Amino acid sequence: MTPVTITKENFAELVERAEKPVLVDFWAPWCVYCRRIGPAVDQIAQQYDGQLVVGKVNIDEQPELEERFQVDTIPTLLLFRDGKAGEPLIAPGSKAQIVDWAGL
Repeated sequence: MTPVTITKENFAELVERAEKPVLVDFWAPWCVYCRRIGPAVDQIAQQYDGQLVVGKVNIDEQPELEERFQVDTIPTLLLFRDGKAGEPLIAPGSKAQIVDWAGL
């Protein structure tokens, strides 16, 4: 499955009420490092389909979510379980680091 686009309008439905863990990638199109790690996030979405939902929040389009989760540096990843965010992973260095952090 490809990552879903998360907005303030669908956040409650896709993240807070999700039955599976949700990995949320806060990013922006102008962020070079976001574009570099993005394919790894996409691969995780496909590889762990059925176990995990992967979503992306474009902070330029969703500043309310950026502020709500105090995202100061991008990319920042948050893993939500039962609607609650765990510790963030900021600027991950590799797909392996993301998988390890998420406990996959």
